[in-house]
Amino acid sequence: MDSAIEQRIRIEDYLILEAALLDEWRLEEWHKLFTEDCRYLVPNLTGDPYAPPNKTLYLIADDSHHLAERVKRLGKKTAHSEQPRSRTRRLISNVRILENNPERLKVQSGFATYRTSHGITDIYFGRHEYSLIPDGDSWKIDEKRTILDMGALRPHGRLSIIV
Repeated sequence: MDSAIEQRIRIEDYLILEAALLDEWRLEEWHKLFTEDCRYLVPNLTGDPYAPPNKTLYLIADDSHHLAERVKRLGKKTAHSEQPRSRTRRLISNVRILENNPERLKVQSGFATYRTSHGITDIYFGRHEYSLIPDGDSWKIDEKRTILDMGALRPHGRLSIIV
């Protein structure tokens, strides 16, 4: 039992680290948490969140190359939607280990991301689903799927930050 509790605490710490890197706009460090053949997926708000990205609309469906480009783009002053940069605070909760084997962990967490930009505060909420690959004493993110529980993206109707 103690090893299961210790592992859950380590996973929670890992997810909190990921959230802190994003809140602090340490995007290149955040990107290093991912494997070289990763996927970062944010399904559309309606429809099947597990439908393949080539069969339905996704808000974000990045492979490693596109995720690296997203990180570069957000780091530039020409990223007009994020100049000045949004202030964010990510809260992670309800961490559950769904599958635990030596090759891969499947982890789920609830989240709320508060974003303030140009005097407007948006709240994004839902769940993150991770596929984690062991990497020494830690993990690498093989896939991150962010399922938003919101009815619509408001007030702007867009997603310019990494949720």
